[in-house]
Amino acid sequence: MGWSLQKGGLLASLFDMSISLQTILSLLLLISTPCFLQAEHEGKVQILLLGDSTTEGSIPRLLKPEGPHLEQVMEHLLAADKSLPACQVINSSQSGETIRRLFSSGRYDKKGADLPGIDYIFIRYGINDRAKLDNFPVTFVKDFHEMIARLRKDHPTARIIPMTVIPFSNEEASKEINDLILQVARDEKLEVFDIYPRYAAELKKGHNHLNYRRFSLESVPEEHHEWLKPYIISDKVVVMGNELDGIFGHLPGWASDRHPNLAGYNVIADETVNYLAPILRKRSPVKPAVAAPVPVTQ
Repeated sequence: MGWSLQKGGLLASLFDMSISLQTILSLLLLISTPCFLQAEHEGKVQILLLGDSTTEGSIPRLLKPEGPHLEQVMEHLLAADKSLPACQVINSSQSGETIRRLFSSGRYDKKGADLPGIDYIFIRYGINDRAKLDNFPVTFVKDFHEMIARLRKDHPTARIIPMTVIPFSNEEASKEINDLILQVARDEKLEVFDIYPRYAAELKKGHNHLNYRRFSLESVPEEHHEWLKPYIISDKVVVMGNELDGIFGHLPGWASDRHPNLAGYNVIADETVNYLAPILRKRSPVKPAVAAPVPVTQ
């Protein structure tokens, strides 16, 4: 039924249906109430994570499928703070990915473009881009600008948050990547979430306690191969932490894989929530809809 506020329209129809004056006032209040959270979906703030393997966490997911993994830990930490709104965290990241690959592969179109009600988008790329792109300083900046333009088009109400990379390569390489991210953010007038200092500080407590071990089986003495079968993925010995360091820690490169283990992802989750929580508290609260009373028939 097409109702209007003209004579014989909405009000006349309501009276014809014998709805009480209280119901009419409630409905009018609903019509006039503004939307305070533009992108919130199904009652939850939607948080999207885009990134490479240091965001996806594929090996921890293989070793401990039940998790909790990065997005789940973020949800737990956010829910533990009763001053914050309900949140859902969507981790749409992939190992080995560059910004260009996110789009050229079609993955973004399938798993990112149409996600409903995205409020915040955290972006962490750069490690693979530096390793794979020709003329990295120029190409990476160009790709980053193009990604932001696409995200703004598809998710116009979302707050886009570029992140620095975590310590992965040497300090010089990390600084090159992070300086370019800061440059893009300045150009785009975006605030950068700098996670690098917190992760670097945690590494001072133990250089290898935030990374898993992934080591070529061929480099392990053959007499150990049989009993190591439960730890083998493909042709690698893979363990979450230091449980085999006492046996194989002396082998050159045993702990050289710098990908985060669950402890590393928990640092990322905790620092991300620390960054996001004050922003969430400043959001305009959702005003609950006024429930219409049960119509009273005359």
